[in-house]
Amino acid sequence: MIAPTSFFSDYGGHIRILEETRALQARGVQVAIVTYYKGNDVPGLDIRRTAPLPWHTDYEVGSSRHKIAFDVYLAMKAAAEARRFRPDVVHGHMHEGALIGGALARAIGVPLVFDFQGSLTAEMVDHHFLNPQGALYPWAYRLETAITRRLPDAILTSTGLAATLLRDEFGVPAARIHTLPDCADADHFDPARFAHLQTDHPLRVHYGIARDAVVVGYLGLLTDYQGIPHLIEAAARLKEQGQSIHFLIMGYPNVESYQMAAHAWGVDDCVTFTGRVPFADAPTYLAACDIAVAPKMSSSEGSGKLLNYMAMAQPIVAYDTPVNREYLDDLGVYAPPGDVAAFTAAIAELAGDAARRRALGAALRRRAQEEFSWPVAAERIANLYNRLTNKVD
Repeated sequence: MIAPTSFFSDYGGHIRILEETRALQARGVQVAIVTYYKGNDVPGLDIRRTAPLPWHTDYEVGSSRHKIAFDVYLAMKAAAEARRFRPDVVHGHMHEGALIGGALARAIGVPLVFDFQGSLTAEMVDHHFLNPQGALYPWAYRLETAITRRLPDAILTSTGLAATLLRDEFGVPAARIHTLPDCADADHFDPARFAHLQTDHPLRVHYGIARDAVVVGYLGLLTDYQGIPHLIEAAARLKEQGQSIHFLIMGYPNVESYQMAAHAWGVDDCVTFTGRVPFADAPTYLAACDIAVAPKMSSSEGSGKLLNYMAMAQPIVAYDTPVNREYLDDLGVYAPPGDVAAFTAAIAELAGDAARRRALGAALRRRAQEEFSWPVAAERIANLYNRLTNKVD
């Protein structure tokens, strides 16, 4: 696997890479992950890192001009490790992984699987790294088209919407596209592991959250495109209404800037920022919450955090996007994308109905267990590898 990121970090696509690898290993597949210099090592995973850049050792989340140099180092490391590892398949994550992996796969005569986790140009626009009206945008779009259409022997997508995008917008033959949704580890994310009452959760005590408050939880990256400003505004609206609702916003980066924004909105007393939460501790933190929220509005990226919310039997308020519908079906509590007032109203309605919260949470956990299982997903990936390499399972 080629992972053009600081693997492992406790968010987003890293979780998919981690869980895919673990599930494949459980089926006897040997996996080596080639990735950037920084990142956390994970017991049981074969992680092979690049050398650090001599002039820049800090890694920025998302798009960055430094990633060009990082990816040059990654390509050299991948070529060196391919000579040692001698892979049967190259599995490239994200577009840089597919670009590097495509060249490597052709050089050593093996197939390339592209793990598509959202549109490259759409992500760069979301991160304000690319202006959709600018001169560079058409060139970036052409590069994305070339990567997706010409290099992979097969593409895995996390959503059906992404599969449609690849087929209709980028002209990828349907036979090459395989929808493989993000999945949940329902054993790790299991509310039954926590015997204490939710109102007495140690984290509520630690952060001084009132026992009678309804806790609204978010766990993920803290960025504008993930909708964090909307959560702060929602907290202000609910406080003005006199609601006993506390927001537990878990993740990184930009913690200090969002704390200042919360102060400016006058919601310091009802919004808590925990900072970075290790993936191993994520179930413990989510167990402190009564409602989970997903305010991201991206039209192309997956939203794997929903699966962890679902496995923890939490009702979910989300913007009404096709991606969120794929995961939640009619069990989500939806608001029109970008409509903070409607998003706030949905939280308030759910906060006032404990019975509905329990019913939705239980149904969502069943859906996660039945529809989004990593062992089943790993079987599909392994079968795809076998077909591409003309091996019989």
